[in-house]
Amino acid sequence: MFSFLYQIAIGLFAVIMQVAALFSSKVKRGVAGRKGLLDELEKSFQQRVNGRPVAWFHAASLGEFEQGRPVMESFRSRYPEHFILLTFFSPSGYEIRKNYAGADYICYLPVDTLSNARRFIHVVKPQIVFFIKYEFWFNYLSLLRKSGAYVLSFSAIFRPQQIFFKPYGGFFRKMLGCFDHIFVQNRESLNLLHQAGILDSSIAGDTRFDRVKMIASNAADLPGLNFFVCQKPCLVAGSVWEADMQVLVPVLNHFRGTLKAIIAPHEINAEQIENWRKSLHGTSILYSELKTRQSIEVCDYLFIDNIGMLSSLYKYGNMAFIGGSFGSGLHNILEAATFGLPVAFGDKKYHKFQEATDLIQKGGAVAVSDSRQTIEVFEKWIKSPEERIKAGKINEAYIAAGTGSTETIMNAVRKVLD
Repeated sequence: MFSFLYQIAIGLFAVIMQVAALFSSKVKRGVAGRKGLLDELEKSFQQRVNGRPVAWFHAASLGEFEQGRPVMESFRSRYPEHFILLTFFSPSGYEIRKNYAGADYICYLPVDTLSNARRFIHVVKPQIVFFIKYEFWFNYLSLLRKSGAYVLSFSAIFRPQQIFFKPYGGFFRKMLGCFDHIFVQNRESLNLLHQAGILDSSIAGDTRFDRVKMIASNAADLPGLNFFVCQKPCLVAGSVWEADMQVLVPVLNHFRGTLKAIIAPHEINAEQIENWRKSLHGTSILYSELKTRQSIEVCDYLFIDNIGMLSSLYKYGNMAFIGGSFGSGLHNILEAATFGLPVAFGDKKYHKFQEATDLIQKGGAVAVSDSRQTIEVFEKWIKSPEERIKAGKINEAYIAAGTGSTETIMNAVRKVLD
């Protein structure tokens, strides 16, 4: 019964995507990227593979890709003879990483209708499959189970309120049972799976720790940034939205002349950035406008008007504000923490992020409700470098203690493939 309803629902979802594409450029890109994809795969995919075993990695979007990247790169190093297929559901992941050199073929995941899933798996013929953190698609998972492919989920995290663990969630628990093994981030997730009868599961931690440690070790030097900081404390505001800037603008105006700020929007919108610049009392510059040493030293604020630089920007900061928590959900705070920066973020949508609650408890992060409270936090960090450095070291140690998830996962892979 539930399987039948799912087929109807996923069919409606495919139709809704077509309609939504008329009104959303993001959805339109996803629909266009899937058009003719299965025909193309059936025509040329196996020629590209040329007899090599296929390892399929699936990421919902950019965040999950970055989370899975350490495992992909470790897999590539260990099994260079494998053909790596990387799929995305969201355009925000595919568009930014469609040229990623660590995979042999990158494409959208076709919508999970029964016919799409059957065609996709038939042509791809994966030997091993990795689903990163989220994404549970019934048709893909049930057909993969029948195909004989070894299917893993890693960096997964579960909560009691999810439908898998409700009395009426049997159909959704069936999807979890399609995995050969699920690697979870914490003990609560493991207990929930075991209570639900999903025993092929274990704790491996969060591969994001391995990823951010790797990022910190290889952070790019960005021309002009040292001149911008110019021996003043510097705030890096990462992945900020309008709701975050409504809080931050009064804060930055309050500290004008005392605090520099590098501001990286979550989405690049020239009109929005220009409005933010007008609301700030100090001088500002776009990263794309940087020309000379003199032009950046006199600026109070640097706006990043491109995608992909944020993880390297934190090396130039002394403290960080991470966006998203006043809206749909907190963005990645681990990238800032690995550079030893104390972190602040909104107090609304952070509770489901284990690292946020951990670092608040340990003293390396603060959740703020408004501009006044943010000023108080930054005042302490600016006036007491010792307190700021102490909080940053807490975060740095937290990252160091959390690494090793990739190796745990790869040890399990070796038992399957070696």
